[in-house]
Amino acid sequence: MIFTLETPTLPLDGQDFPVRRIFCIGRNYADHAAEMGNEVDREKPFFFTKSAHALTTPGDVPYPPGTADLHHEVELVLAIGAELSGATPDQAAAAIIGRAVGIDMTRRDLQAEAKDKRRPWDAAKDFDFSAVIAPLSSAPAGPGIRLSVNGAVRQDGRLDQMIFSEAEIVAFLSTLYRLMPGDLVMTGTPAGVSALMRGDQIEASIDGLPPLSARIT
Repeated sequence: MIFTLETPTLPLDGQDFPVRRIFCIGRNYADHAAEMGNEVDREKPFFFTKSAHALTTPGDVPYPPGTADLHHEVELVLAIGAELSGATPDQAAAAIIGRAVGIDMTRRDLQAEAKDKRRPWDAAKDFDFSAVIAPLSSAPAGPGIRLSVNGAVRQDGRLDQMIFSEAEIVAFLSTLYRLMPGDLVMTGTPAGVSALMRGDQIEASIDGLPPLSARIT
C-alpha cells in the first residue's frame, strides 16, 4: 500500500513553515541545571532531538502514556531558514528567520530511569505532543520568559540567562549537522520545572512573541 505523509507546519507571519527536524539544547540555564543536580558544560552545548511528529500547536495536549511524572519546560524556539554547515555565529544568526515560545514536555520519571541506567533519553523526550510550540514570528524576542499553571507562576526567567546564545547554539549544531530550512531549535529552559496533571491550564510567554495557551487532557 502506497501512502503519503503530511509535513507538519507552524505559522510564521501568516505563512506555513514546514518543520523538518527539532533539536533541543539542554542545560542552557545554570539555575535549571542546578535544580536537576547537573553541572553545566560551558565548552559546548548539550543537546538531544525530537522527531517532527512530536510537534503540536497550542490547545488540548493529551497526557502521555507510560509516565506518572510529566513536566513542563518553557523554551525559546528558533526557526532556521537557510542551509548551514560549519557556520560562524554571524552566519548562524542570519539564518534564524523566526522565533516562538515552546514547551518541551518531559516524562521525568523515564528520564530519571534512563540517566540512572546510562541509557538514551528518547522515551522521555521524543513522544507524541511533546513539543508544544506557538506561532512563529520574525520579531525579536525578549527579555522575559515565563510559564504559569492554573494562574500560578512556575517559571520566570530571562533570555540573557542562557549560557549559550542563539547564534552560538546554531553555529555549534552546524558543525555536527547540515542544518536546513525547516529545522527548529529549542534553546533550553530556566528553573522552575514541575509536574503537570490532567486538567491543568498552561500559559507560556516570551516578551515580543505570540503567547502559548494549552490544557492537559
